[in-house]
Parts: sequence; structure tokens; C-alpha cells
Amino acid sequence: MTYSMFLISRLTFADVLPKICAMKRKQLLEPIEVNIGAVIVKIYRRERMTASGKARMVFEVVDKKPNGARRFTSFSDEAKARHEAERIARQVSVGNAKAAAMTNTEAEIYGRAIVFLRPTGIPLEVAAAKYAEAFKILGGDNILEAARFYTRHQVGHVARRKVAEVIAELIAARKARGKSARYLDDLRFRLGRFAKTFGVDISTVTTAEVQRWLNGLKGKSQTIKCYRTVLGTLFNFAESCGYIVKGSNPVEDTQSIDATNGEVEIYSPAEIAALLKAAPIDFIPYLALGAFAGVRSAEIERLDWSAIDLAGGFIHVASEKSKTRSRRLVPIQPNLSAWLAPYAGQAGLIWKRGPNILRDVRAETVKAAKTEWKDNALRHSYISYRLADTQNAAQVALEAGNSPAVVFKHYRELVKPDAAKSWFAIAPEDPANVIPMTNSQSS
Repeated sequence: MTYSMFLISRLTFADVLPKICAMKRKQLLEPIEVNIGAVIVKIYRRERMTASGKARMVFEVVDKKPNGARRFTSFSDEAKARHEAERIARQVSVGNAKAAAMTNTEAEIYGRAIVFLRPTGIPLEVAAAKYAEAFKILGGDNILEAARFYTRHQVGHVARRKVAEVIAELIAARKARGKSARYLDDLRFRLGRFAKTFGVDISTVTTAEVQRWLNGLKGKSQTIKCYRTVLGTLFNFAESCGYIVKGSNPVEDTQSIDATNGEVEIYSPAEIAALLKAAPIDFIPYLALGAFAGVRSAEIERLDWSAIDLAGGFIHVASEKSKTRSRRLVPIQPNLSAWLAPYAGQAGLIWKRGPNILRDVRAETVKAAKTEWKDNALRHSYISYRLADTQNAAQVALEAGNSPAVVFKHYRELVKPDAAKSWFAIAPEDPANVIPMTNSQSS
């Protein structure tokens, strides 16, 4: 008898039975696998003790949560557990079948989605589930807007300031940097309108609110574009001061308005004659310089009488006065000379009463002339009529401070040569009736 046989002979049934039971229990507790195609869902069997101390079997079906973690659903009945496992397996199997049937375009979209999500470490299915849930909560595709709003409102991230307070700080900062009075008045006027609507913390203003405000403005596309530009300046300043979170400027995502999409508006000879006839004495040079020399409104407000050389026949628009920061000489047409002659010897600014009074005078003149004010139409008219008269885009561009391409594209064939002759023939009916202002009158 060998030693091993001797040991076996010494084992009793009581020694072997626990080992046999353990082997059977291990077999019983192995997970059940439910197969649908290539998809396998496992059911784990666990023994649980009841309150009375009796053991009972629980069947747990394994699934995945939207965040990718495993989820266990417990059943006391094996049949119900199998039914749930089959349901999950069918869902996954259908998803796999759809993935296998993807077109090349769909596969490319899937690939790009994976690339976008890679920095986050979030699986595509989890991202899709979260997006769908956010879409439902927000009532639409407003997730980015909600994220920006949430970011702005994180306590401790921004200093709280009302819109009007930030506007006051912006104007003070620009004044300290030597910005012109006209520029500061423009900020006060445009941003003042905005502040009347938004008496709130600037960090709470959303893109949608800014867009609705811009959409509600009346005026030409260029006017609305100017408002959008000024608002961009305000929110950029607020961002630099820490009043809104960096990267959350609500103006950036508003619709950009292209002023060149609208038609170029000009005055007829009859309309400009009516405006000049109705204008107050100190407003006539402003109208005449725009209509018969094409000087920009902003440039006229910066010009002084020393730039007008009636004897030499030119207007000198210095680089610091010009919008394009380039010096130019504009010829004085004979009819413009007649309009400006009564003001010879004047000194100081051509328009002395500031932009706010200018708006009032302009409104009064338009009302008296029974016509309307067309944005930039004085300059547009000059370029259009001048081009029709000279048939030389390069020459007109040089006079107006534009490029020949712009002049040719936007002003060609707006008027006929005969209309141009009528335009540049408009002169004062009785120059003796125009009383030149003295320095005391204009102060």
C-alpha cells in the first residue's frame, strides 16, 4: 500500500462531504449568461439572508449607467431576471447592428465625435445621453447659453457691477486716455440707451437678450452695426475688469450686421436743396461739406475752419482728422464755394455745438424740409454724383478717401450724368441772405 492510498483510506465521508458541497455551491453561483447574437448579458446569483435568518437567492442583472458605471438590478425570480437580461441584450444587439450598417459618412461623423470627446474622457453614449437630458431640461438646444450663464454666476468668480456703473467706468477710462469729446459723447448716447433697458448686473446679460435688443433698434444696418461695435467695447472692458468671466462676452455670438448688404441711399437734387433751405445758419456748412465734398460726418465734426482753403480751392483733411488716418485734399466745387463763402474768416470748429445738439438740429431740419434723414447719404450722394460727372473711379476714390474698388462696386450707375450736373449746380438762391457768424455768436 502506497502512502497516498493510505491517506485516502483514512478519509471518512464526513471529511469529503463539505468539499463536495463547496464545489457544487461554486457551480451554482457562477453567473448565468444570456446571449442575443454576439451580445452577452450576465445574471449574478447571490445569497441574501432574510430578517428571519433564512437564506434566499437573489438574481442581479448587469447593465450600464449613462456615465459608464455598472448598474445591478435585483430580482427575486430567475425568470424575471432572464426577461430583463434578454431585453437589455436585444437593445445592445440592435445598436451593434446599426453600427455595422453605418455609411462612410456616418462613420466619419462618429469618428469626429470621438475626437471631440477625447479630451473630456467621456464615452460617446454618455455624452449623447447627457445632451439629450440637458436638451429636455432647457427645452431646446440652449446648452452653450446655459453653460455661459452658469459660468457668469459662479460666486467669487466676478465682481458685481451694474451695467450703468460699468459704462461710467468705461467712459472715465477712455477720457483719461485722451479720447475725443465726440467719441465719449457717442459712447454716452449709445450705451445710455442700452443701460435704460438693462438695469442689471452686467454678468447676467445673455447673448439672446443682446440680440433681441439689437433686433429692436430702428435704423439702417450701419447704425445697428455701430451699436453692436460699441456694446462689444463695453463687454470687452467689463471682461478686462473682471466683471464678467473671460470668454463669456455675450456680444460675440450675436448676429453680425453687414452694412454693405443694404442698398446705398442718396438724396435727389430737390431733397438736398430743401434741406439746405431749411437748415439753421450754423448747420449749412455741415450739410454742404457732406453733400458737395463727400467729407464724412465724423470728419466734419473734427474739422476746423483753417482746413477750408477757399482761395486755393481745397479742403485739407489731415490724417488725425480722417477716419482712415490718411491725409487727403478734397477739391472745392464751385457751388460748395458759394455755400461756404459767407463763412470766410470764421475760426475754430466748423460745428461747435457737439453731437447731441447736432442730432436735435438735424431732426428739426429734416422736419422743416419735409424729407427724411438718410444715414451717410450726404457722402453717398457726393460720391455717386461725382462719379457720374467724372467717370473716373480712381479720382473719386482719392477725393473721398476710399478705394477705387469700393467706389466702383457700390456707386457706379446710381445716377446719370445729367443728374450730376443738376447736383453740382445747387447754390444759394441769395448769398446776401446768409449772415456769417461771428466768433461771439458761435461760442
